[in-house]
Amino acid sequence: MTVKPKLHISSALTMCSLAAHPPAFGAPAKTCPVTTMSHEHGYQPPREGDLRSVCPALNTMANHGYISRDGKDISPYMVYSGLMACYGLSSPLAVLLTVGGWLLVERYFGQRLNLFEIGLHNGVEHDASVVHLDCPPGQKNAPIEIQPELVADFAAHVVERAREDSCSMEVEERDVFVTERDIALTRVRRERLSEPLSAMHAEMARGEMAIILGVWHQRVDGAEGAPLQWLRTWLAEERLPSGWKPDHVNTLMDVMHRASAIRKEMNRIREEERKVDSTRRKRRRGVLDIVVYFCGLVYDYLVRYLV
Repeated sequence: MTVKPKLHISSALTMCSLAAHPPAFGAPAKTCPVTTMSHEHGYQPPREGDLRSVCPALNTMANHGYISRDGKDISPYMVYSGLMACYGLSSPLAVLLTVGGWLLVERYFGQRLNLFEIGLHNGVEHDASVVHLDCPPGQKNAPIEIQPELVADFAAHVVERAREDSCSMEVEERDVFVTERDIALTRVRRERLSEPLSAMHAEMARGEMAIILGVWHQRVDGAEGAPLQWLRTWLAEERLPSGWKPDHVNTLMDVMHRASAIRKEMNRIREEERKVDSTRRKRRRGVLDIVVYFCGLVYDYLVRYLV
């Protein structure tokens, strides 16, 4: 009689852990049913050969496994379901973003694409990005490299606004919430340095930030907005806040309301800037008028008494 060897639980876990270890490049990935569920959406930065886009939302989804981690062979359904699972977006909003994204990068709905193709200039991508450089003239795809100085500039301006509002220099970044006004100020600054955006891309630029403000909207001790540290991590590292999961549904109407608030605030900021510029021009003209007046007096004196 043959006795079959018993496989202890500890041995099974060890074997599964080995199977779940990231394979060498080019080798087929294997997962372990014992360990996969708890680490299914853990953060993993892109590895050699992986593709990424100009969109931090999609890159974060890839880094956390809500879409293909290698950024390749991505289907519309993968993005649609990933947007809802990763960020808690409503089904209509996820459909709009997915269908619109495919059309803007000139792909038939149903075709698969890779993340780099999302960077087609003036498709989904646009100039005056919060953390990316503008697309160089004649280049088909925009740069995907995150600019640390732009991330730092964004965070510094938000902290500065928070300190001005509280009349205190002791406000720390960890205590600051990003508001619609912060996004409006950022968009005005960035768009001032770029070629004018089309009406569609200007609305998209506001909308994409309105989405993430809604995803991470918090109310703490009378303050509300998206935690700056969360947003900074998302922009700089393209990763979700540690331990965070969606706790509410972000709808299309929510995004439209926030984008509208950002647009109105941008218009107000620009109107204030125009008034300040007008005042400065008037002052310069006033000084020039005084200089001209005194030059005229000197000229008259010279003509009368010295000529």
